[in-house]
Amino acid sequence: MYEEKILVIDYGSQYTQLIARRIRENKTYCEVLKPELLNNVKTDKSIIGVILSGGPNSVSKDNQYDLPDILFENDIPILGICFGMQLICKKFNGKVKESTSREYGKSKLDIIQNNKIFEGLENSIEVWMSHGDSVIKCPTNFSILATTNKEGLSAIKANDKDIYGIQFHPEVTHTLDNGKIIFNFVNNICKSKAEWTTKNIIARQINSIKEKVKTDHVILGLSGGVDSSVAAAIIHKAIQDQLTCIFIDNGLLRLNEKIKVQNSFKGFNMNIKYVDASAIFLERLKGITDPEEKRKIIGKTFIDVFQTEAKKIKNVKWLAQGTIYPDVIESAASSDNAHLIKSHHNVGGLPKDMDLKLLEPLRELFKDEVRKLGIDIGVEPKLINRHPFPGPGLAVRIMGEVKVEYANILRKADDIFIEMLNEKKLYNNVSQAFTVFMPVKTVGVTGDGRSYGNVVSLRAVKTIDFMTAKPFEFPFNFLEEVSTRIINEVPEISRVCLDISSKPPATIEWE
Repeated sequence: MYEEKILVIDYGSQYTQLIARRIRENKTYCEVLKPELLNNVKTDKSIIGVILSGGPNSVSKDNQYDLPDILFENDIPILGICFGMQLICKKFNGKVKESTSREYGKSKLDIIQNNKIFEGLENSIEVWMSHGDSVIKCPTNFSILATTNKEGLSAIKANDKDIYGIQFHPEVTHTLDNGKIIFNFVNNICKSKAEWTTKNIIARQINSIKEKVKTDHVILGLSGGVDSSVAAAIIHKAIQDQLTCIFIDNGLLRLNEKIKVQNSFKGFNMNIKYVDASAIFLERLKGITDPEEKRKIIGKTFIDVFQTEAKKIKNVKWLAQGTIYPDVIESAASSDNAHLIKSHHNVGGLPKDMDLKLLEPLRELFKDEVRKLGIDIGVEPKLINRHPFPGPGLAVRIMGEVKVEYANILRKADDIFIEMLNEKKLYNNVSQAFTVFMPVKTVGVTGDGRSYGNVVSLRAVKTIDFMTAKPFEFPFNFLEEVSTRIINEVPEISRVCLDISSKPPATIEWE
């Protein structure tokens, strides 16, 4: 139980996790919850504020969304964003007009009444709108704080309580307030003590792990990714040799991954068991082309191999996982409006026949918080700052059927791409970069002869939150050099392409 927290109520906004991250950046703990859990607000004394997210719904069309009276009984500060503001207006007899077209994009906000929510801002700022319906009549006993040049009200406040509504999105970087609106709500209105710090998180988790585990043994599937590595580090810090990590090579890892993991944990004196199970994974993937089927086969095979190895370790009572907060939110389907994009999270629970309790020390953390914690606890920065790597590995970067020869070709090409990003000091400027193998062949010219080789595509994106992403703009001479090296050093490849798709409409990974 935390001494203080802010709740973010998710009504299906694409920015809900971003709101939560902005609160965490202000050193304040927060949780993302479904709307139906609002009824629990009165009994939880640790809540210092509530933010109602935006969403794709309409208060004028759908009566299922109503704010319960209990939310307003404890005088907890409330901030409604976009749809959240419209819900507040509906509750207090304001008027929301149904619109046939959305107001989307940049807008000029004019602040007409000084208030602590806008403290430190100019009287006019650029904000980001994304809404259909508009509030056209202020609720009873509310005042207008700001407007735009569009029809409708853009910011309101209750006259006698800290209840705010804003029609724009302060959580996105497109709103040019330098984070001050969220800062003001968290610190000046909710009066946060700002105790959500890496130092406190580490101390809390170490104590929690010791209390839960006692003298039991814990096993963890170590992948070499950031999440499992940081989870292993903090658990080892708490219980030392009671932890055994199992590193399973599924034949779909990056080049020399085992060596990199060994080097990264040299200073920890950690129990790591290395298992080469590549043959069984690749055998089960033969003939499989559907991306979801590939993922399920890899997940099932991982469990089979892991269970076999786990049975060899005595007194194991706990399974540790590097589950992080976005996994929890998405896997719990915290929003009824969230659509399945890929089934790649491992938070669905343990197999029924695996009688182990679950230990997830990173379950409350976002990715950036995990990285900070990892650095502070002593994990090698090079590992912490690695780009994300999918759970199914290269299987989702090989289009169609996964074959040993395809994986080997892709590994070499991808290693050249990543090596050159580091060499040219571009790696840390890119949010995620990788190479994709396409099972097609094209004609090429090698030396004096004609070749017929495979095609790979380079993918590199720039993003803040991985919810939206833009292609990274490389200097052309860099791309030319990478292409030349890949074709020269990986003879099976005759053509290198570049993926310049944004997310949306594309996803970052190809499958």
